Amino acid sequence: MGDIKLSRRRFLKKMANTPAETFPSAESRIAGVNAGSPSPFGINVQIERLPDLPDDIFGQEGDHRFNTEMTLQGGLDPYQGPWTKVEAAHLLRRTTFGLKKAQLDQMLALGNAEAAVDAILSVPTAPPAPPINNYNNYDPNNTYIDPEVPSGTTWINAPYDVNAEGYRIESWRGWWLNLMLESEANIQEKMTLFWHNHFATKTEALFRGKAAYKHNQMLRENSLGNFKSFVKAVTLDPLMLYFLNGYLNNVVAPDENYARELQELFTVGKESAATYSEDDVVVAARVLTGWTFDANGEVVFYPNLHDQGFKVFSSFYNGAQIAGSSDGNAELDALLNMIFQKEEVSLFICREIYRFFVYYKIDAQVENDVIVPMAQIFRDNNYEILPVMRALLLSEHFFDAANKGCQIKNPLDLTVGLLRNYNLSFPSPTLFDQYYVRLSLNYFNGALQMLPGDPPNVAGWQAYRQSPSYYRMWISSDTIRNRNFLCDYLIGGVPVGTETLVIDPIGFSAQFSDPSDPNLLLDDTLSILFPMPVSALKKIALKSILLSGQASDHYWTDAWNALVNNPTDPMAYQTVWIRLALLHRQVLRMADYQLI
Repeated sequence: MGDIKLSRRRFLKKMANTPAETFPSAESRIAGVNAGSPSPFGINVQIERLPDLPDDIFGQEGDHRFNTEMTLQGGLDPYQGPWTKVEAAHLLRRTTFGLKKAQLDQMLALGNAEAAVDAILSVPTAPPAPPINNYNNYDPNNTYIDPEVPSGTTWINAPYDVNAEGYRIESWRGWWLNLMLESEANIQEKMTLFWHNHFATKTEALFRGKAAYKHNQMLRENSLGNFKSFVKAVTLDPLMLYFLNGYLNNVVAPDENYARELQELFTVGKESAATYSEDDVVVAARVLTGWTFDANGEVVFYPNLHDQGFKVFSSFYNGAQIAGSSDGNAELDALLNMIFQKEEVSLFICREIYRFFVYYKIDAQVENDVIVPMAQIFRDNNYEILPVMRALLLSEHFFDAANKGCQIKNPLDLTVGLLRNYNLSFPSPTLFDQYYVRLSLNYFNGALQMLPGDPPNVAGWQAYRQSPSYYRMWISSDTIRNRNFLCDYLIGGVPVGTETLVIDPIGFSAQFSDPSDPNLLLDDTLSILFPMPVSALKKIALKSILLSGQASDHYWTDAWNALVNNPTDPMAYQTVWIRLALLHRQVLRMADYQLI
């Protein structure tokens, strides 16, 4: 398999030698807002400073939500209320990354919650096109060319190459990030992330791009399928087998690592008073002996490495017995059949789903009215995931008013969601530009504590399991600064080769029905960017940015109409762009934008 640890160190060392100017500094990007920014006319748009808005206006609301625990009402009865953009936006925010107006309109046009939920749960059956070699770099000062894979072709079947694997992993990571960005109005990418958190692995464990890609495909293909089959696929997945030492588990030297996490983190959990014993971990490890890698890195079973003795489990599993044999597959099926006889499996998984898609607090009311009936649906449908997700997303509980805006965005909801809010795609003048802009945003995700492909440990990201903070763990003095930096970068514009990744506030505003009316424009803007209404006082303060402090709405209306009537006039453009850029910079810095 190669020297995994050494290969990772080599790659990171090489990446550390990347010239500093490849990554624009925060100061240079923020300067794009405060000093100048590109426009369609090639002019340098200068933004004069307006009087600072009073901080206390924007601090009066929003922040308290981070420390408020709410008990959500309702149960799993289907939602029968009105179908407005409030409900449609909530559904999209929780099941996709960010809210796009076009997708909001698509959901609204379906007419009711049932049709919308069914559309959200209708995921593509064909796998997406695989990642390609977009990392070949012909720069004479920093050259790397993959000797096995030509530029523009996929590397997923290429032989292991100690020098190429780091680039292939980052190519895969950027590929997944782009799938999140370009996804249609369905739950597939959010569901894949949920299971990535649940069955957590790290790319650095098996430093091989093919393993990362195959693991992600396995999560994607099973994301709404049968959970029991899913667990078997995870058990025999190369990345998981390496990450939790399953490949070392044999009759001579049993390794209990995967057997423990299979029960504690993946199926049964430890939330119930009665649970599996340490002896059950030992016996399960014996069942799982013999699975390892062949010379090509493929998962195989070797009977001579398997414990073929009789296995007896504790009273928690009703003293279940698995007869020893040379058939590792049959014994694995027997182990999973035994585990899935326990109701704890359905309850544990439904709680995990709830904390990810609804809210972290599960009190007695939520347990009885939501979790228990969800778990019953899970068992009644032979552990099919789709009926459980449909029942939850269609429930009156999911659409309860207290549910909206009660989660702090995870870093991917923030970064990918920000791009999607403004209808942005990654510029790709060249393949290497494509590779590097994705790599840069993923480095930013890492700084925000959520690098896709690398949860902190086998238990996943702490925000979904660590009491009492839960989602609040995403916010610190460091991460909130970086979140604001990202918004500033994109308003100022980030160079990507010969192109620029930049928020276009004029194009964003033009998608609404009447952007010349500052009141309607503000309402439409906040309906996309905020999950909850804001106070009249905040609206007045925000509208004053559009009016440049003037009292009459005509100031904005006249400015917008002047641009519409003279779209090639640079002064008309500058007048509108300045006001919108300042407005959006303020909105994206508000606590409300950090919520979904």
